Amino acid sequence: MASLRAALDGVARSIEPEVRSQLGGFFGGMLRAYLPQTWVFRTERETASLTVDRAGVVSVADGAASNPDVTIETTHDSLVTALETRSRAKTPPGELRVVTHTPKGKTAFGYLRGRVGL
Repeated sequence: MASLRAALDGVARSIEPEVRSQLGGFFGGMLRAYLPQTWVFRTERETASLTVDRAGVVSVADGAASNPDVTIETTHDSLVTALETRSRAKTPPGELRVVTHTPKGKTAFGYLRGRVGL
């Protein structure tokens, strides 16, 4: 099974061009209101953080970032499968615990959860 960090790196590479392309115009102004955005992903094996900054640059770091907008905890296999396939149907069942720490995190998670297979 792949590492959480590797799975998040794949997510970052795929969403950064999309986010950056949407930052212009009227919609971009609305999107910027939700940035920066940091999500912490925690399993029994690893913890990593994904951050999207105000310019749409997506970065991944080992460990838990301070002051995240969202914290997601589940089993390693379930989370890595979800991030790699981005399909709930292909994700093994497991306990999923999501804590939204900020209103912008709650909105973003509601909008994006399916995009990352959760």
